This record gives sequence, structure tokens and C-alpha cells, in this order.
Amino acid sequence: MVHVVDITDPADPRLDDFRDLNSSDRRPDLPEGKGLVIAEGVLVVQRLVESRFEPLALLGVERRLGELADDLVDVDVPFYRTTADVMAEAVGFHLNRGVLAAARRPAPLDLADVVADARTVAILEGVNDHENLGSMFRNAAGLGADAVLFGGACADPLYRRSVRVSMGHVLRVPFATVPDWPRGLSVLRDNGFQLVSLTPNPTAVPLAEAMTGEKVALLLGAEGPGLTEHAMRATDVRARIPMAPGTDSLNVATAAAMAFYERVRTG
Repeated sequence: MVHVVDITDPADPRLDDFRDLNSSDRRPDLPEGKGLVIAEGVLVVQRLVESRFEPLALLGVERRLGELADDLVDVDVPFYRTTADVMAEAVGFHLNRGVLAAARRPAPLDLADVVADARTVAILEGVNDHENLGSMFRNAAGLGADAVLFGGACADPLYRRSVRVSMGHVLRVPFATVPDWPRGLSVLRDNGFQLVSLTPNPTAVPLAEAMTGEKVALLLGAEGPGLTEHAMRATDVRARIPMAPGTDSLNVATAAAMAFYERVRTG
């Protein structure tokens, strides 16, 4: 069971793992700093506790402690109980969700292990928007994708905003990095994946017709530039989502959701 510790001073050093969450250079979730994972809200904290991420401490108000009581029975870390005002001063803004958890980053998962039993994965190149990443993981969880993989130049999926937008699913859906991008895609092909790159190019195959493999890896690029030609050349087929006249693309997380759904619909 968590150890409840009452905190009345926002400057208390025991709150340092939660301090200045909106600061661009002092945030505790910066990979080059403390590198912590911060979960916000009851639901996300519940998912963190159930995940492979090891909590260090929690911070919240009495009401949230009561709501999480059953989830924290086997969690042997401090719960810093305080008021909303003290919490706001410590973290740097008023937190409507009323509870935070800080966790260590575990060792990265191995790519081969992540894809070994997977049937549908997303592979991202240059996706550097944290909200898009969070939405991607939420869509993957909701539509049964097995993993999210990272090629070149992607943002940190464990940044606080990504974790929040994902509703904690970034803590549950496995992810790994594809080394030696994009040549490292050969690992997917060796594991029986059909590699499908999504592009708005009108000459590409319609998405519903493109995904013919028992296992499918969907490559998606950043908003605007999309996938590099180098990455697309490493895939088996280029696919497009049919669009209404006058439009040419969707938000990357939305495009991924449509591709995940197509896999569910035809699988």
C-alpha cells in the first residue's frame, strides 16, 4: 500500500520529481534530465500502475487518493497528499485532474521482441508532434494495433503531453526504435511483414487493396512532408486513402486510425 505523506509547503524537495512541469528546460520528464515519465489523472495513473513502468511517487489531493485506493494496494511508494493550491504552485499550473504519478523509464524494448508476435504495427518517420504521437497510441490501443515503431527524427513518446493525450496507452502499447533507418526495415520483412507506405500520391494503390499480407507494417510520415522517398523505396507497396475532391491528406494519427480500422474490418 502507498505511504501517505502530507505536504503543506510547495517548496518541499520531496516534490522535485513533479516540479516545473511546464518549464521548457527544467521539466523532470526531459530525457536528458531526470528522464521521468509523468502520468496525469486517475485513469492514466491506473494504466501506469498496471504497466511495465515502475512508479517512484504520486502527488495528489485527498479525493484522488480515495479514488485510487484499490489500485494502489500493492504499490510501495509515497503518495504525497496535498491541496490543489500547493500542487499548482509546485507543478507550475492548476491541475484539474488532481493527481500525478512519476515513474522511471524502463530499458527500451528490443525491436525483434516487439514484432515477434505482432500482426499490425505502425512505423513512424519524422513525427515530431507530441499530440499526434499520443493520439497514435490511443488509436493503436483502441483498434488493435500491436505496436508503434520509430524510424528517424520522431519526438519523445514519453513526454508528458504524449502520455496524457494517449490516455496512458503509450504506457501499454509496446514501442521500439528501428535501427539503421530505413535499412533496418529488413527486420520487419524477415518477420513476414508486408511493408506499406502511406502517401497522398494519386498514383498509389487504394489502402483497402494494398494491405494483402497476413502481417502488415504501416509507414506514416510527418504532417506536411510525409514519408521520405528513401523510406518509401524500402517498402513493398505505396498506398493512399481515397480523399474527397479538394483535399489531399489527413492528420497522421487520423490516417493511422483509418488504416488500423481497415485491418480490423478485413481481418
